[in-house]
Amino acid sequence: MFKFDTTLNRLRSIGILEALSFLLLLGIAMPLKYLCGAPELVRIVGMAHGILWLLYIALAALGQLDYKWPARTTALLLLASLLPFGPLIADAKLLRAIQPE
Repeated sequence: MFKFDTTLNRLRSIGILEALSFLLLLGIAMPLKYLCGAPELVRIVGMAHGILWLLYIALAALGQLDYKWPARTTALLLLASLLPFGPLIADAKLLRAIQPE
């Protein structure tokens, strides 16, 4: 499922992990913080999500350099990183169609 052998595969794998961490943050950690008064999980999941998001952004920029994508592709990847299911949609609609050289 997760491959890290090329920039494209790293981007796709980190995108999946980043999307899952965002959903965990919004769907589990935040409700536990505000409904149960347990902020610890927000710190842990939030930090993991932040690191994964930075990696996703860096890999999108590296993909731009490695594969000479149009600026529109990179812009869409960056926009997708801001939405809860964005990296998953970007993977399905943009990244699967790209064939590495």
